[in-house]
Amino acid sequence: MSLTLIIGNKNYSSWSLRAGLVMELAQASYDEVLIPLDQPDTRARILAYSPTAKVPLLNTEEGPLWDSLAIAEYLAERFPEAHLWPCGQYARGVARSVCAEMHSGFMALRTHLPMDLAREAPLANIPADVLADIQRVFELWRYCRARFGADGAFLFGHATIADAFYAPVAARLHSYQVALPAQAAAYVTTIYQWPAFQRWYQAALKEPLR
Repeated sequence: MSLTLIIGNKNYSSWSLRAGLVMELAQASYDEVLIPLDQPDTRARILAYSPTAKVPLLNTEEGPLWDSLAIAEYLAERFPEAHLWPCGQYARGVARSVCAEMHSGFMALRTHLPMDLAREAPLANIPADVLADIQRVFELWRYCRARFGADGAFLFGHATIADAFYAPVAARLHSYQVALPAQAAAYVTTIYQWPAFQRWYQAALKEPLR
């Protein structure tokens, strides 16, 4: 078994964080290659691995996978014993729906609150479209927790791909000190207490800040 995950800076690369957390959930043995972002040679270095010049990328024995959701689906199939998706047909459908929404949406949130794990300071003003994105995130979290989360503190009870995809959002809410309703605050605490996230977070804090 030979897997290599190509990532960007742990402090800033939200998509790399998602893939890294899924690798941890799968308990996969893998090597890690970190390529610093926003450097003169960044694009060339990533292109040596990825046809899109983007991270993350997972190198497998059969070839590369260059999308975080594709990486997650591949790992769910390769490590079925890890239960990366929740049990139950409808629960899995909802988990895939919330991941797809995260994968393709929330552009205002991404733009105005970029991931910066080392940051702990609010914005002077949060734009209205960002607040709308945040409210939608809260709605998703409330629904998943109420419908599927009875057996644990994560969105579907136990940690799944959905938590890996929303961990960077939880981190943004923490970093920018956004006021949270009680249930959302509890979920952010769950993410920060998740050992897999903590390992990534502590490594991110040791990186040189650009």
